[in-house]
Amino acid sequence: MNLMESVKTFPHTPGVYLWKDKSGGLLYVGKATDLRSRVGQYFTGNDSRGERIFNMVGQSAKVDYVETETVLEALILEANLIKKYKPKYNSLGKDDKSFCYFVITKEKFPRVLIWRETQFVRAQNFVPLQILRRYGPYTSRKHMTIALKIIRKIFPFHERIEKSEKGCLDYQIGLCPGPYDGAIDRSQYLRNIKGIQMMLEGKKGQLLKKLERDMVLAGKSEDFERAAILRNQAFALRHIRDIALLGSSDDVGADLRVRPVGDGSGLGHGHEGAHIGALQRCRIETYDISHTSGHDTVGSMVVFVDGKPDRNEYRKFILRSETGSDDLAALEEVLERRLRHDDWSVPDVILIDGGKTQLAVARMAVERSGKKIPVASVAKGPTRKKTDMYGLEEIKNDQALFFLNDPLLVERMREEAHRFAITFHRKRRDKQQIPPQPSL
Repeated sequence: MNLMESVKTFPHTPGVYLWKDKSGGLLYVGKATDLRSRVGQYFTGNDSRGERIFNMVGQSAKVDYVETETVLEALILEANLIKKYKPKYNSLGKDDKSFCYFVITKEKFPRVLIWRETQFVRAQNFVPLQILRRYGPYTSRKHMTIALKIIRKIFPFHERIEKSEKGCLDYQIGLCPGPYDGAIDRSQYLRNIKGIQMMLEGKKGQLLKKLERDMVLAGKSEDFERAAILRNQAFALRHIRDIALLGSSDDVGADLRVRPVGDGSGLGHGHEGAHIGALQRCRIETYDISHTSGHDTVGSMVVFVDGKPDRNEYRKFILRSETGSDDLAALEEVLERRLRHDDWSVPDVILIDGGKTQLAVARMAVERSGKKIPVASVAKGPTRKKTDMYGLEEIKNDQALFFLNDPLLVERMREEAHRFAITFHRKRRDKQQIPPQPSL
């Protein structure tokens, strides 16, 4: 079987591919969103290939591959293999100074940074900063930045030089756990850093087992808050959404000059672009009711698509029936009216502000409509310090589950539905209270 024929057996999955010469020596390591499509681009004809590609393919006798579950893992595995084997064509024509590394600092609360080779020299000569570990080399700082954003959502860390959380936006949105504000103790913070280290070492499987083991122990000791954190981290690891990395292309592959197809968004080349265009967006609709002692009752529907508000899709409802202070009846009416709109996009999940009773009412409304839309509800817990989620066990959509297991995002959706409802209610109430002008 020649090289072109062997590539036809490659899977349409993320991973890394390894070009080897006749003696089995490694010539080049690359990463791919779609292994078969990506490696197939190397056989597009001599007129579309750069000199490096032409020489590399000419010296190759075999192409192997290693599948990964995500593009993020392919990016990390590629860097680890380059560091271990130092393939000729990964460094050919590249200045060592252009390579980048993930750096973990040696501080009380370590930070995770992205450095070029030149920054290590400056750190030794001018900056009094000790390095605990470094990972790389990586060939694209852009892809590293995207990868670190994904990892940081799972394992938050402090990034600023300042040993303070004052004015730190990352702290406010949950990317920084607040070590200098006392929001997290040092042992837990270091566990987050250890999680990042295991990710960068390609030990995702071991990390998952560790999180699950720690979660069981936390549950047995009735540390339910920590158990919930560990559960969310394990879930996020299993459902990494690395769509932003799908356009990653390797450096040697840049010489291929394959014309992009699709909508011109730049997310990949050839078949990869078509594959990305087929990705489904995740729509979550959140509902709330607002009134004053049963008067001027209104309902709100806010829409988040892929974790971001889509305000063009927001809807307001003026209650037609006399529901008074019966929020359950009001919710039922709002949902029944919404579900009659076949011209509106179908949500992946309906999210209700409330507990198990509200969840049951919402599910009955959906069932009567004949539609099959999963429903979940969110309510403040007994301590009011955290939210409780109900109905997640009925949701099979991995994208939706990923978003609903983000407590900060769920709280934001809940608060946005409440804000939208109460703002509309106040406008209607104030309008009703304006006394009529006397006629002249």
